Order: sequence, then structure tokens, then C-alpha cells
Amino acid sequence: MASTTPNRRPVSILREFMASEASGGLILMAAAVLALVVANSALAPLYFAALGAYLGPLSLLHWINDALMAVFFLLVGLEIKREVLDGQLASWSNRALPGIAALGGMVVPALIFLAFNYDDSAASRGWAIPAATDIAFALGVLSLLGSRVPTSLKVFLTALAIIDDLGAVAIIAVFYTGSISTIDLGLAALVIAGLVLMNRMGVMRLWLYLLGGAILWVLVLRSGVHATVAGVLLAFTIPLRPAPGRPDDLAKSPLHQLEHGLHGMVAFLIIPIFGFANAGVSFAGVTLASLGNDLTLGVALGLFLGKLVGVFGFAALTIRFGLAELPMGASWAQLLGISLLCGIGFTMSLFIGLLAFANDPMLQDAVKIGILMGSVTAGLAGWLLLRVAPRRIKAPRTA
Repeated sequence: MASTTPNRRPVSILREFMASEASGGLILMAAAVLALVVANSALAPLYFAALGAYLGPLSLLHWINDALMAVFFLLVGLEIKREVLDGQLASWSNRALPGIAALGGMVVPALIFLAFNYDDSAASRGWAIPAATDIAFALGVLSLLGSRVPTSLKVFLTALAIIDDLGAVAIIAVFYTGSISTIDLGLAALVIAGLVLMNRMGVMRLWLYLLGGAILWVLVLRSGVHATVAGVLLAFTIPLRPAPGRPDDLAKSPLHQLEHGLHGMVAFLIIPIFGFANAGVSFAGVTLASLGNDLTLGVALGLFLGKLVGVFGFAALTIRFGLAELPMGASWAQLLGISLLCGIGFTMSLFIGLLAFANDPMLQDAVKIGILMGSVTAGLAGWLLLRVAPRRIKAPRTA
């Protein structure tokens, strides 16, 4: 008699991911608020001095943004690979709606930003800042709504944010890379080739990939390409296949094991540390006039209006043209609310802003204020709409 035991596939990993990201998002909110309080208190000199203190070759802030965030991008890369090969993005039909919506959510915010800053060559370098969605913050807001939002929309938001992250990584690699060291870049390419060869040869020892990844991080850092890109490149080489002798147990693959191992650390430690280190901006001297400068408005409206128009507009067109369907159990009003939540661009927007204006603290502060304005407005508006939005009513079955 054939066994009826189902294959042990990690079918609930997306739910686990959303749960950890939602909880981590709430902690990130607290870390960001704490950073703002500290940066505007008597502790501000100590806060900024500590971030600027050097530990070896890098300052504390650079260790956070270049090393800890490389681990964050490693997790992003693992999620992208897993979802494309064995998850919600494994088929073109599943990719269509979040993929096209993510494209709109990157293009429209960038265009709105450039509409405000096209005549300023320095400020226009930040065009990609409002193009990113902070999945931890957005899912944190969704967690406050409980069962009011159908799971299908949470999956849609997660898939959209993963594709959005892939776009952000490509933007960082192409547009925010400084002078290139061809020797270090060539050595990094050799390390990647070695990691790929290990994968093809069936090497399953995770520590070997992590050792190669550490070497890759150093070489990418020295090459001039932003070091966090090394995390994504490493993720794409880690095997997603069952362990030997356990052909039906994908949950034991090196990729899934590493992904599960990193989730808690990233959600509850790395991202809150990043938020605390980078959200602190002093409001001393901030006036209504400074809030209305083109850079700040470009970021704020890019996040709030750009994400709303881009995500909802492109998603609506995709559905209307029959390329995808409205997420199961969701109403158009709820989709609009989710589109608003995509305007929460905190973590990745801050990261791109720091890269765009690495040597100009004043522009960085203007960007941070714009990110806070846009993200808070989008988050509150999305939360309010989703609280009152009618749920989709299923049509009665006919005999």
C-alpha cells in the first residue's frame, strides 16, 4: 500500500516570515521613535559621537550599514530565490500582479521625485529613495488590523516587497557604486564562480558557503561596489535542494535552514539597530519652510502619492486586462489600502538616501525628514482605510 504521508515541504514558511516581519516591524517602529527622541535630547552629542567612533577600519555606523546590512541583504536574497523557485513567485501567473505592481511602485515615485528635483543635479541623485517599500514596517501595521485583512493581500504585499527589494538591490549595484577596483572585482567574481561550482557539485555544508561569503564581502567592499550586494550574490549560490537521503524534505535544504536561522536575528536585532542608528535626525532649526524644500517634498510625496498611484494603478490595469485576478477575498478598497502601506519606505529608503548623499549630512537630514513624513502619512492612511474598507462579498452559488 502506497504511503499517504505528504512530502515535507515548507508550505508555511511565508506565514512564518510574515509573522516574524510583523513583530519585527513593531520593534523597528519603537527603535525609530527612540532614535528621534535621543537625537533631540541632551544625549544627542553622545549618540552621534558613538556612531562616528571607529572600530578598526570602519566607523560604528559603517559597520552597521555595510556589515550588518549585508546580513539583511543575504536574507533578502534567500527569500527572493526561495520564492522564485519554490514559493509564491514560482509561476508567471503568481508573479504577474505583484511584479507589475512593484514596477509601478518603483517608476511612479521616482518620476514624482524627479519632478521636484530635476533641475538640481545634486538632489536628483536621490531619485531612487522613494522607490522602496519597507516590508517589516508595512506588515507591522497590518498586524495591528488582525483578520480585517485577508491573507491573500498579505501574501501580495510580501511578494511585491520581495520583488521591490530585488529592484532596489539592482539600483544600488548600478547607480550607487563608486570607483571600481577591477582587481578586487575580479577576485570577487572568482569567489562567486567557486560558490556556484560548489552548488553544482552538490556541496551541502552551509559553513563552506558562509566562509566563501565572508571572503566575498571583503572583496566587494574593497572593489567599490556597495558591500551589501555581496549578501544577495551569496544567497543566490546557496542550494535549495533536499539533504541526501531525504528527497521529500525540502525544509532541510541549506537555503531554508539559513533563512530560518536569520529571520529572528534580522527582524529583531539587525533592522532595529539599523533603524536606531539611522533614523536619528535633529529637528533643531527645522521650520515649515525647510519642510517644504524640493528634496524633502520629493521624497515624501514620492512615497505617499507615488506608491499609491504606481502600485494601485499598475495592479488595477493588470487585473482589468485579464493578466491577473484581484487577490482572493479582497476588495478594491482593501487593495487601495495595501497600496498606501507600500508608501512606508523606511529601511531601504534610508539606506539608499545614505548612499545617494554619503558626503552631505544636510541633504541626508532633509531626506530623513521626507522619509518620516511620507512613511508616517502613508502608514496612517493605509491603516485607517483598511480598518473601514468593506470586505469582498462572494457571489452566491447558482444551482
